[in-house]
Amino acid sequence: MLQAAIVLADQEGIQALTMRKLADALGIKAMSLYHYVANKVELLDGLIDLVFAEIDLPSFEDGWKTALRARSVSVHRALMRHPWAIGLMESRTVPGPSTLRHHDAVLRCLRAGGLSLPATAHAYSVLDSYIYGFALQQINLPFNTSGQAAPVADAMLAQMPAGEYPFLVEMAVNHVLQPGYAYANEYEIGLDLILDGIERFRDGGRPLVLPERR
Repeated sequence: MLQAAIVLADQEGIQALTMRKLADALGIKAMSLYHYVANKVELLDGLIDLVFAEIDLPSFEDGWKTALRARSVSVHRALMRHPWAIGLMESRTVPGPSTLRHHDAVLRCLRAGGLSLPATAHAYSVLDSYIYGFALQQINLPFNTSGQAAPVADAMLAQMPAGEYPFLVEMAVNHVLQPGYAYANEYEIGLDLILDGIERFRDGGRPLVLPERR
């Protein structure tokens, strides 16, 4: 059921996902769905847990920074597959096991990297704010590549008085419109800036030795 629901959400958006439409996709009556979920809120809880299950958990073999980078790249890829989930990922009041496992692993990674508890809270907040914010901006931009940007830039430049906005013109002409440009490439550059900042923010203590999971 959840797999069918996530396919519908990917194809038509979360607002178009109704219990009746899901029942039709499954070839059953709408009332039959309520044997599995109590309501649409519970359905959304399950869908978000499926999205979290797609995200790679941090691995500690190469250190906290490398682990968090890989995890953050994995989050971005999951959000690009399921853009409807961006505003729902951190809104669930009854998170599922994959969601809880994910958050616990990220916290463990930051603590094992030597961050104090308050620093861990700050770092997690700024990192995920960047991840979700970038994804939201990326899906709403009217272009991604230089080819897609050309007509948008032409329309904007045509409205600008000559010499009035020189830095906007410079950015458009000398960066965005250059061959090979892709806005998506900005993600990992920004991510590295954030992770470098978190590294400098650490309290200087030695990495914690945490017990192995069984």
